[in-house]
Amino acid sequence: MNTIQSSAGPDSASRKTARLAGIIYLITFISIPTLSLYAPLRTMDYVTGTGHDISVVIGCILEMLVGLGCIGSAVVLYPVLRKQNETLAMGLISARILEAATIFVGVSFVLTILSLRQAGVGGEAGIIAYTLAALYDRIFLIGQSFMPAVNDLLLGFLLYHSRLVPRNLARIGIAGGVSLIVGDVLILLGVLEQREPLAAVFSIGVAVFEFILGIWLVVKGFQSPHAK
Repeated sequence: MNTIQSSAGPDSASRKTARLAGIIYLITFISIPTLSLYAPLRTMDYVTGTGHDISVVIGCILEMLVGLGCIGSAVVLYPVLRKQNETLAMGLISARILEAATIFVGVSFVLTILSLRQAGVGGEAGIIAYTLAALYDRIFLIGQSFMPAVNDLLLGFLLYHSRLVPRNLARIGIAGGVSLIVGDVLILLGVLEQREPLAAVFSIGVAVFEFILGIWLVVKGFQSPHAK
């Protein structure tokens, strides 16, 4: 493993890299409405119901964009982060790809439910659709909760030692990752329900970190490695 190294001061190339990475991080927040957009899927009679499926389709599109954004953010940051620690930077890319893969698997579950509905299958398919919705919830827990926590732990560590952003911001990422992992474990143990408000509290740190990081990179870019 390479040791943590000091990076060179910001230049025009790194400024563009920071801005692009920040924009991608902010774009990933477009998936927030999917919880409400997918609400109809969790009813037993969805596949036999009528009406438009536009909300579900929009949710799938938003999630696919987020999946692409996961990969894009890591790829864009890699040339900068590898100067700090190449092994961890490659680990971040790998984790981001895994996160994106689970997102696409989850979308495939949703699209399968949509296909059952559009095919006009009978009520006996309701249990299949309900099962697919449950599978989506579990893959969501892995791909859009646990993996982001791992990603932010890796990124927070890299940013903390490199000082490319303020250390307090990096600390939020590390603390947020730990908090989210704790929340995921509590859900797996049955202490918390996945969609109850208290479970969402454990994700606040990660959300705050990624939102502020996105804004910081767009507005400020990478700071000098000698900054506090």
